[in-house]
Formats: sequence, structure tokens, C-alpha cells
Amino acid sequence: MACRVLLAALLLTAGTAQAAMYRWVDSNGRVQYGDTLPPTYQQSGAAEMNKQGQIIKRTQSEAERKAEAARKAEEARVQQEQQKQAQSDRALTSTYTTEAEIDLARDRALEHHKLAINGAKIRSVAVDANLAELNERIAMIEKAGRKVGSGLQGQLDQATRESLELKRTILANEEAMQKVREKYAADKARFRELTGK
Repeated sequence: MACRVLLAALLLTAGTAQAAMYRWVDSNGRVQYGDTLPPTYQQSGAAEMNKQGQIIKRTQSEAERKAEAARKAEEARVQQEQQKQAQSDRALTSTYTTEAEIDLARDRALEHHKLAINGAKIRSVAVDANLAELNERIAMIEKAGRKVGSGLQGQLDQATRESLELKRTILANEEAMQKVREKYAADKARFRELTGK
């Protein structure tokens, strides 16, 4: 019987020795201690201590958890950017061996846009000549006091639309050429950095 009482007392003290102690700051700014952490302070952060009063575990407040999540998200974004840059660098150095090859690739990429611009400019000459002729005919009809026919007006509208579309094509291809030049200039500068050439 005495053995059982002794065993129970040992188990009870062992359980007490394992019990955690918590420290938290209440809403009035006072430091509080207890063997259980009130639920309201589980989100605002607290410290778990051993019997000697040393902090063995700390729970983060909601603000700390959000800041930690934001920091981890930023680290992940930076790491992803670095991986993307490393992949881009590998592609660059495996595709080209000299800056001259980069210039050649740039010129090939520009060629498509140059052809589109030249084609649009050639067509624009014919369309603009047709527009001038149509406008002249309409002016003569109106001067004579007659009504402009729907067929002639339709031709003018169509030629006007085509002229505007050709101008848009030229502008879009000129902008695309600028982007191509900028991309290959950046590739060339990065190639120099990576190869030391």
C-alpha cells in the first residue's frame, strides 16, 4: 500500500515537473504568469518557460505571424527571380558564344518587322493615291451640286480604313523593332558580364 502511495506521489510530482509555465502581457501592459495560457493571448503572443524561468518556446502574435508570412513570401519571390535569372543566363551562354552571334540573331529578328513595314509603305502609296483620286471625284460631284453615290462613298470609306490600318501596322512594327533592339542590347550586356568578354 505504501508503495502505491509513493508511486502516485512520484507520478504527481513528475507531472508537475513537466507542467509548462507561461508569461504574457495583458491588455493593461502588465506581465502575467500562469500554468495555462488564456485563449485571448494565444493570438497576441506569449512565452512558455521551464521551472527555472527560462523561455523554452515562444508563440508569435498575429502581427508577428503576418510579418513572418510576408517575409517568407518576399524571400520566395526573390528566390524565384534568382532562379529565373540563372535559367536565363544558362540559356544565354549556351545559345551564343560571341557578341557577333547576338547581333546576328537581333538582325534576323528585325528582318520580319522590316519586311512588314516595307510592304505596308508600298501598299500605302497606292492606297493614298486612290484616296486622293476618290476625294477629287467627290469634290467635283459636290461642286456640280449632285449627290455622291453610295458606291463611291463606300469606296472612300474602305480606302480610309485601309490607310489607317496600314499606318497602324507600320507603327506597331516600329515599336516591336525598338523592343527587339532593347532585348538584344540587354542580352549583349548580360553576356559580357557572364563571360567577361
